[in-house]
Parts: sequence; C-alpha cells; structure tokens
Amino acid sequence: MEIQPQKDPLHGVTLKKILEDLVEKYGWEFLAKKIPIRCFMFYPTVTSSLKFLRQTLWAREKVQKLWVDKEKAGR
Repeated sequence: MEIQPQKDPLHGVTLKKILEDLVEKYGWEFLAKKIPIRCFMFYPTVTSSLKFLRQTLWAREKVQKLWVDKEKAGR
C-alpha cells in the first residue's frame, strides 16, 4: 500500500513556523511591503504578529499564501 502525499501544503506546519521562515527568508521590511499590516510595519516581533494573525483571518491567509508560494518556488 502506497502512502499518498498530503495535498495540503500547510498540513502539520504551525503559524509560528511559517512566520519565522518568512522573516528569515525575506525580513520584516519585505513582509511589511508585501502585506501592509501594522504588526509588520512598526516594531515587529513574532509574538505580536502571531497574536494579530491568529485573530485576523484575511491577514493569516495572505501570510500562508506567501509561505506556500515560497515553498513551491524552492522545489
């Protein structure tokens, strides 16, 4: 029996891991330009950004899409 690969690229990946990967790859300045939200633009921290992203669906979806696009480009 073959194991099917997961179709959801976000399966098993935490929001914290996604954000840390994006900050490491692109930096806060790029993230603030790409997704202009206050927690990326002014005194950004992972903690404050996670708090906002967990409460704001549209922003979380943009961050997740950016990460998925980065992962696809890296393959």
